[in-house]
Amino acid sequence: MNIVYLLIPLGLVLVGLGLWAFFWAVGSGQFDDLDSPGWSVLSDGEKKQPGEQQDSPGSKTEGQEHEWTRRR
Repeated sequence: MNIVYLLIPLGLVLVGLGLWAFFWAVGSGQFDDLDSPGWSVLSDGEKKQPGEQQDSPGSKTEGQEHEWTRRR
């Protein structure tokens, strides 16, 4: 029975921390745009002009980055 005196305040502290983290995330804009990251996965990236050649994965020179590393 004495453990209840420890677990109830500990539970209330954890709930308070969870609420604080949620309101902090909302206030800092974490939930402002939920759709764009999902759509960016489906996009093909930069469009090539009709006359340009597409690079094959092994044809890049040293020092060039992948397209997905530039976006981060």
